[in-house]
Amino acid sequence: MSVKLKFFLILIFSIFAAAGAGVYMIQHQTAMPIVDNINAQPQPLSDVQHSQEIVEDSERAQYQIIPLENINSPLQGSDPTKLAVNFLDDFIPTKGKRKVEVVYPQPNQALVTVIQTPSQDDSAESIRYRLEMNSFGRSLLSSSPPIWQIVWVGSQIQCQGEC
Repeated sequence: MSVKLKFFLILIFSIFAAAGAGVYMIQHQTAMPIVDNINAQPQPLSDVQHSQEIVEDSERAQYQIIPLENINSPLQGSDPTKLAVNFLDDFIPTKGKRKVEVVYPQPNQALVTVIQTPSQDDSAESIRYRLEMNSFGRSLLSSSPPIWQIVWVGSQIQCQGEC
């Protein structure tokens, strides 16, 4: 056997051994107990759910839910503001002006509020939309912006003056 062939076989064997050891370690991990410094009592580490859903709060209950199943608009994008505006453009035609606000309650969560005010010819009602989004990773490059997905949408009618 030549030296190059031996080196190549050792390299291939090392790669498979490292991959196999990694798979074995991932499958056989045990939860480490967390020790409370006050009582010195070990507590088992609970599994953390990575659902990344925004916690329902009292403000969400004030909105009428818009089901996402019937929407043809893309629910994923790299910019929460553009994603929300494109979603609403496909869902409801633009009438009047829109004010868009984005808040990030968590690093992987975005809350977009869109207030659509009617033109002066329309009634005195404005519609407020709430779009909740989660970030679930990046596209091909690590330097690219995160990918956001709409997970919940609601609307409410707001009266301005007389109703």
